[in-house]
Amino acid sequence: MGNKVFLVALGVALVALTYNNYLRTKGESRYIFRAEWYDPVSATVKKFHLSFFPRDKSVEMYDLRAQRLFLKRIAVEGVEERDLYPGNTVVVLSRQLKITGYADSFTRESITSRRQRTFAMIKPDAVGKLGEILDVIEGREFEITQMKMVRLTQSQAAAFYREHEGRKFFEALLEYMTSGPVVAMELTGQDAVSRWRATLGPTDSSVARTDTPNSIRALFGTDKQANAAHGSDSELSATREIEFFFPSSKVVDELLPQTTAILSNNTCCIIKPHAVTAGHTGGILKAVKEEGFEVTALQMFRMDKVQSEEFLEVYKGVVAEYPGMIQQLISGPCIALEVTSSRHGDLTPTKFRDLVGPSDPSVAQELRPNSLRARFGSDRVRNALHCSDLPEDGPLEVEYFFKILQ
Repeated sequence: MGNKVFLVALGVALVALTYNNYLRTKGESRYIFRAEWYDPVSATVKKFHLSFFPRDKSVEMYDLRAQRLFLKRIAVEGVEERDLYPGNTVVVLSRQLKITGYADSFTRESITSRRQRTFAMIKPDAVGKLGEILDVIEGREFEITQMKMVRLTQSQAAAFYREHEGRKFFEALLEYMTSGPVVAMELTGQDAVSRWRATLGPTDSSVARTDTPNSIRALFGTDKQANAAHGSDSELSATREIEFFFPSSKVVDELLPQTTAILSNNTCCIIKPHAVTAGHTGGILKAVKEEGFEVTALQMFRMDKVQSEEFLEVYKGVVAEYPGMIQQLISGPCIALEVTSSRHGDLTPTKFRDLVGPSDPSVAQELRPNSLRARFGSDRVRNALHCSDLPEDGPLEVEYFFKILQ
């Protein structure tokens, strides 16, 4: 049995190699990934080779168990080359596929050469400028692949900065890093480690303002310690630091930095995948702050179909766009926000909904041209944001993301 499986796998690999060589003679390339799809009808996980053709953004699916072509080459809206990497999910003809790995060495080498990871952290003194900093990050062509707002304990901060233990500034560093929330991120892109450190500028913000006046530390930092943001100094450090905040396996709760959600007197906002992909996160967060609202919790999620249907169940059978709303929410990463406001008090949910605007962006542009949906939405499905409809819904929706899904 083992020899048979090996021979079949070898045959598939040889066919793929031959076909790839043929494509290259035609000036075309193909990337092949291992992918899984949960079939709710049979309650089984089906495994595929997912091929992507960059020239025309078409895809093809090969069923590994049945050893046959499952989907002939076809262009699929919404699937981009930047979305294709292990751990991410893509939607192909209403099927949410999780990419589990590379299927050949050409794909691995081609993709990894352009998708280096690094770790970034917005420090307590600069969280209030998160929108502006995200604008810089998105403008420098980094992709944010993981993100969450957390508050470090003394022991967690000590573990993260353990290489500085024993130095005279260590205790002051711990006090500073635990003085407020931080925002941890995984950034991806070509030469991400070196480009992010260049984007940060010198460690000392005063030096940065002289030497690199457009760097993040020059624009948003104060001094050598309160210098706005952190960046990994190497790929090895990036791997360790990413794993610290975004562990690939379960860890003891005490070791994992916890959400900053207060779970009361709040409303919920979801930045939809199309707005995240388009690089609107920074602009949205700036607008939220300018209108007197505070983001007290934030985290990037990749929703599956079951979670999306559960979260949006209230709209089922009520709005015609419900199927499209589900497809949009599972089409890529979304960002959940807990929104509060001391300025608006009990009126926070109502005032925030006014800021978001009518569900149809074209209507929003006519009636509330400064609303978020008027500025960042495209249509009734891709309308940039979800927000709680009723004041009593806000705490429940925030709890769904920041308690249940945790």
